[in-house]
Amino acid sequence: MILVTGATGKVGGQVVAQLLDAGVAVRALARDPASATLPEGAEVVRGDLADPATLDDALDGVESVFLVWPTLSADHAAPAAVETIAKHARGVVYLSARGVPDPAPGAPEQDPNSILGSHALVERLIERSGLEWTFLRPGGFAANTLMWASQIRDTGTVRWLHGAASRALIHERDIAAAGVSVLTGTGHTGARYVLSGPETLTQVEQVTAIGEAIGRPVRWEELPPEIALRGLLDQGWSPAAAEEMIDAYARMAIHPESATSAMEELTGRPATPFRKWAADHADDFR
Repeated sequence: MILVTGATGKVGGQVVAQLLDAGVAVRALARDPASATLPEGAEVVRGDLADPATLDDALDGVESVFLVWPTLSADHAAPAAVETIAKHARGVVYLSARGVPDPAPGAPEQDPNSILGSHALVERLIERSGLEWTFLRPGGFAANTLMWASQIRDTGTVRWLHGAASRALIHERDIAAAGVSVLTGTGHTGARYVLSGPETLTQVEQVTAIGEAIGRPVRWEELPPEIALRGLLDQGWSPAAAEEMIDAYARMAIHPESATSAMEELTGRPATPFRKWAADHADDFR
């Protein structure tokens, strides 16, 4: 039995579906099972990572966990949640993030209020838990470009910053496939896999690809960083997380995010190009 957290999200939902396709028994964690839309065959159980006292029943009889953590919002509960998982399960595959540093003597601590700091916290707790662990560290999610969907639908223009920032965006289906390969395979304990799409595209090129997928041009309009930062804060982002994102795009405009071969090594097939992702999600932008 494999427990999948974040099962109603884009990656977690794909993990559930792909495990079921592989004939694996799947249990999906949901705060509200009645409203969870999941594939037939998944056992849906109530539980909340932010409230570790709710996890014991969900973990009963579970061998492995695919862990999608509620980054930052549930960090207060991370020590108890990881301890509870370790009490029941043998192994965990944690969906972390590219850029989390490997532990090294004397290395500076990550800002605990940042996205990478949150992932680093959970990684370190897992490493000390006694669990057999594997970390998946994807870079940019292709699905993050859905933040442009309303702009594209309403105006045909994306207003954002650092159009030259370049990423090798990865399809959520590929992240899930890598996770399923690890969960159902052997030889991955203690590994940290950096996942990416097959090619590096600037944000302007990503917008162009979305336009091609929906059959009409989409323009890029460069936004000053201070305006983009204000927009993130207005959306409820913490100052540390918002500034971390703005700084990351500035770095990627100078140092593009490179493509890796981990996806093909884990699954035996190449990663999905962003243009294919855009075609798969064209209706979201129309």
